[in-house]
Amino acid sequence: MMKKFWTTVLGSFVGVWLGLTLFSVISVIMSFAFIGAMSNFGGTTKTVEKNSIFCINLAGTLSERAEGNAYLSSLMGDEKNGMDLQTLLKAIKAAKDNDNVKGISLECNSIDADFATLYEIRNALIDFKRSKKFIYAYGDEIAQDDYYLASVADSVFMNTYGTIDLHGLSSVTPYFKTLLDKVGVEMQVIRVGTFKSAVEPFMLTEMSEANRLQQEHYLGSVWSTFTADVAKSRNITVEQINQCADSIIVFSTPKAILKTKLVDALCYRHQYEDKLRKLTDVKSDEDLNYVGIEDIIAAAPAPKTSKNKVAVFYAVGEIDGPGEGIDSKKLAEDIVEASKDNDVKAVVLRVNSPGGSAFGAEQIWAALEEVKKANKPYAVSMGGYAASGGYYISCGADRIFAEPNTITGSIGVFGVIPCFENLAVEKLGVNICEVNTNSNALMTSFKKLTPLQREHIQQNVNAIYELFTSRCATGRNMPIDSLKQIAEGRVWDGATALKLKLVDEYGNLDSAVKWVADKAKLTDYEVEELPVPDEEIFKYISKYMDMRAEEKLKENIGVLYQYHNEIKRIMSRDHVQCIMEPMVIR
Repeated sequence: MMKKFWTTVLGSFVGVWLGLTLFSVISVIMSFAFIGAMSNFGGTTKTVEKNSIFCINLAGTLSERAEGNAYLSSLMGDEKNGMDLQTLLKAIKAAKDNDNVKGISLECNSIDADFATLYEIRNALIDFKRSKKFIYAYGDEIAQDDYYLASVADSVFMNTYGTIDLHGLSSVTPYFKTLLDKVGVEMQVIRVGTFKSAVEPFMLTEMSEANRLQQEHYLGSVWSTFTADVAKSRNITVEQINQCADSIIVFSTPKAILKTKLVDALCYRHQYEDKLRKLTDVKSDEDLNYVGIEDIIAAAPAPKTSKNKVAVFYAVGEIDGPGEGIDSKKLAEDIVEASKDNDVKAVVLRVNSPGGSAFGAEQIWAALEEVKKANKPYAVSMGGYAASGGYYISCGADRIFAEPNTITGSIGVFGVIPCFENLAVEKLGVNICEVNTNSNALMTSFKKLTPLQREHIQQNVNAIYELFTSRCATGRNMPIDSLKQIAEGRVWDGATALKLKLVDEYGNLDSAVKWVADKAKLTDYEVEELPVPDEEIFKYISKYMDMRAEEKLKENIGVLYQYHNEIKRIMSRDHVQCIMEPMVIR
């Protein structure tokens, strides 16, 4: 018996010792990987050889900016960080200025990005063409997003047996009311704004007329921009593009697609590369000299350094929501610190957010007011989304820049308090007993709100809406009544928002930086991007483990994952939200 005891103890000891040893070895290896990553991506200069082609792989999800170290992101399998908007835009500009880069090859492999982001990239490609360098595009199955960018090219080539997909735009919004009724969960909704449709999926079984109206409006505007841009680049009419979309062109024969003038020629991959060889004076038996984003950036001149700083703050994702997004406390603290920093002469807020916590949005707004009190120019650059809470944090800027395809507005507030009483009592047979000292001592998700409780919550939501609209009216310098006419939670596209004076002009992040620099009368300045991405190795490991766990869950529950994810997000949010509805635009 004692022998078995000591065998177990020693076995456990050896197991723990081996585990600790293995963990130490992995930590050392990852540390060396981190050091190597830093040396590889730490700004070392690389020479781009003559007759190089900048190859842009249009694939995967395009993030707003690089999060942390690119090498470690790749090492952890985080493909999302393979390419980001801001680095890509810098690379296109650097390629334009590099005499050894002869042109760009766009590889159409199904990029995933919002249309405002695609619009920015497209404009950067148009600017690149002013250098008189070529842009060629090639794809086997050219997706709609890819084609919006590829249409800029001097020539678009499709695989001899490939296809192209133009189908128009559609927004998909799942409605959960029937499902929630079946499981016995009631979403107690308190909102302000006829168009504030983020709560509709929990209180209705289908789309309201108000929501349908706003979606039809901004989808139509975004599609009009898309078709007008493509028509101009391809020298065809908008009507022709719509005919292609209505004819389900993706199932047409390659020869039929060629006749539409959407593409210039059909060829296999090796034939496309032969065309690139002729453009770059490369012999038929030699390899093409492709260079990627990192190569172009590494070969570019080092950014200017200056004591004068233009601080660019990124507000990307949901405000104080689950997972990665905007940490309102940290962002507000950083902004206030910048307002006090004598080296920071101006501030730009880059917003790509559907909103989130109303409380968090107010904290960020208040911090940005400190920038204005310090007499520092402050502008907002809107990305794909700057809606609801995303607009809340933008409205006080001296100047707001957006793209025609930016989704913005949605000035409204709502609260959602789930009630599980029916699920617990009727479905699961759980008897809930309570002892209270006061009539409203119990306000939990296991009890339905009383009329008095609902009334007080409604008053709170109304007060937040009044604060939100007053912030917007003051920031945009318009009467409160005029502001409220375009509020009501309605979502607007950037083109309409410009007409309604919710934004000031079209432009990207560079436009906003240049505007504040001019306003501050800076002839010499350095752009400082904040917050600084976290490069701590163990946070990458934690992120990797979380990502793998989510992938496994998604694999196990399939189509139910979308519903699970939305319920989880609701339960982890603040009760009062300034956020636009979740939707997928395709």
